[in-house]
Amino acid sequence: MKKSRWSPWQAALLCAAAGWGVFQFFGNATRGYIDTRSVFWWWGWQWFNPASEAQHGPIVLAVSAWLLWRNLRNEGNRGAGAAGGDSACTGRAAAALLGGLALHLCGYAMQQTRVSIVALLVFAWGALALGGGRRWARAAVFPLGFLALAIPAGFLDTLGFWLRLGVIDTVCGAARACGVRVVQSGTQLFSPDGHYQYDVAAACSGVRSFMALLAMALLAGYLNFRSWRRRVLLVALAVPFVFAGNVVRIGAIVLVGERFGHAAGGRVHAWSGWLVFAVVLGLLLAVIAALRRWRGEGAAAGPGKGGGEDADPGIPAARMSAPRAAGVTAAAVVAASLAVVWLTARFDAVSTRAAGVRLAPDGVNPAELPVFLGEPVAWAGRPAEVSAVERETLPPDTGYSRKHYSRMARPAEQVFFSIVLSGRDRTSIHRPEICLVGQGWTITDRRGAEIRLPDGGALPCTLLTVTREFTRADGRRETATALFAYWFSGDGVTESTHMGMILRGMRDRLLRLRADRWAYVTVQTWAPDGEAAAWKRLEEVAALAWPQSRASEAGGESPRP
Repeated sequence: MKKSRWSPWQAALLCAAAGWGVFQFFGNATRGYIDTRSVFWWWGWQWFNPASEAQHGPIVLAVSAWLLWRNLRNEGNRGAGAAGGDSACTGRAAAALLGGLALHLCGYAMQQTRVSIVALLVFAWGALALGGGRRWARAAVFPLGFLALAIPAGFLDTLGFWLRLGVIDTVCGAARACGVRVVQSGTQLFSPDGHYQYDVAAACSGVRSFMALLAMALLAGYLNFRSWRRRVLLVALAVPFVFAGNVVRIGAIVLVGERFGHAAGGRVHAWSGWLVFAVVLGLLLAVIAALRRWRGEGAAAGPGKGGGEDADPGIPAARMSAPRAAGVTAAAVVAASLAVVWLTARFDAVSTRAAGVRLAPDGVNPAELPVFLGEPVAWAGRPAEVSAVERETLPPDTGYSRKHYSRMARPAEQVFFSIVLSGRDRTSIHRPEICLVGQGWTITDRRGAEIRLPDGGALPCTLLTVTREFTRADGRRETATALFAYWFSGDGVTESTHMGMILRGMRDRLLRLRADRWAYVTVQTWAPDGEAAAWKRLEEVAALAWPQSRASEAGGESPRP
């Protein structure tokens, strides 16, 4: 009996050791910003990096550990299953272990460490289910799923923009209905004299804390209800509740600022981040109370009956004993781990194909941009230096080529054209919106556009309207507007969005074992004379410079399938 009891845990420990080796030494394929091969280090580093917006990670980890302890205690009180000894559960554990390794291999091939983190959580559940049987399998499902909320979620930046825009639209309408005069510009509200600005910045709009608030909603649903429908309902309500919290917060700042002065509004701004939390928590508690009254369901006791986690998690007709099944599973996982190690080495050796732009003789940088544009010459360019911060931050094999162009007839009209070319991995290429916000710009509009090329083709791009506040010499604050267009160019193809580039690159690396050197192209100009005039000169410079910079098959043509 002793052997039967401990053999599953011995097999689970062997699987855990093999998995630890894979995720520790062959876990991360992108080493441009965080130079580590370890998934554990990459993930933990994000928790303490303010730019990653994942500082809630340690709290989520602690709550997940508590949930696992709580669920194990509740399962033990029910006498639900002995440790191991369940060949049916062993089958499901084997599927999770091998599936986790396969998912990690896909994430590594696509240079998506977040996918590898999800694979790690799946693998961890398999190891716990293999060693502890149905008791541990049921107890670990929610805690490990909850831990996924600690994964950095950069895609929320796009959601954040539309959330901020919706908040400003709502607050602007409410303020005018209350007799408060405000002027709206994108995600900004101004007092009529322009001396004071109410901006729903990304750092304080509640979106950066969205994952934490989502975790709170998920936890509240899990602890209060056994029905997964009610739990899902609470999570779905998190988005409108966050929106409502931000409307209350920004509305309070505007009303206090107009009624008691802008200094008072600034003081409300300083502490009102807690207001979003209070509004969301209050709304969640109200919904929980209403759901309890509606059907009278009591608090959830754990992952037992009613939650959908007590179904037999195994294969229906296992023909071998549990200890033997655990041993076979361990052997298969060790063999699969060795195969993953070998395959990651193959992916590391994938050759980098030609770039979507012409290259300089050194083979690293894009070819120098033309000095003069137009026939007759309409624009003259001067070099734009790459900052030391950029060179220190981006990988050393990143290439650059950029110029400031001035119109010959009217030198005050200027357009900035830049190409940043990735090296072996894609970490040189990131979402432009993140850098713009970090540099102090406010994005007030985002839309797709097409640049008309001289050959009759059209170059799709993303066009941003951005604003930035400056202080004049006389102390007055002034807001300037600019247009910012960008696109990405690979080998024979262009993509107008960062996500499009990521998806195409993932497909190429995973299915074709090819890696392009993607170029990130930006064109920017100030818009003191209006957005229509700014777009006209931006399009003119881009249409003249891009055909001389792109590779022969990139940009303006139908993309390859």
